Amino acid sequence: MPRSEDSFSITGDGRCLFRSVIHGAYLRNGKQSPSEALQKQLADELRHKVADEFVKRRSEAEWYVEGDFEKYVAEMRKPHVWGGEPELLMCSHVLQMPIVVYMKVSNSRSPKVIAEYGREYGRSRDPIHVLYDGHGHYDAM
Repeated sequence: MPRSEDSFSITGDGRCLFRSVIHGAYLRNGKQSPSEALQKQLADELRHKVADEFVKRRSEAEWYVEGDFEKYVAEMRKPHVWGGEPELLMCSHVLQMPIVVYMKVSNSRSPKVIAEYGREYGRSRDPIHVLYDGHGHYDAM
């Protein structure tokens, strides 16, 4: 399990969830962290693929998005709109990789697992790790 000090600070520009997932995917595949510019570009590409995945999986996804589905997906395509649990689930499908979300616990060096997505892509495979701060921001691990 990663430790809190193993986290990588991600720019908080509305893309942090997508940037964190991209960063984690790079590390998971043995690559160096992408540059800031490449990370931004790849995060925006992932965001659009996630929005497309929502449309593709509408019958299973529609019930857990707030409000009108079409408006939700249109909003999610905008680069500065925050992502959350539904987007993490769709990221796991797009990348066909498990994603584990952690949150820091006071008085502990090891963060707590708060969610796992994409188990169908194999728990034995090394998942992408992201760290949620509890206030809407994600960092990579």
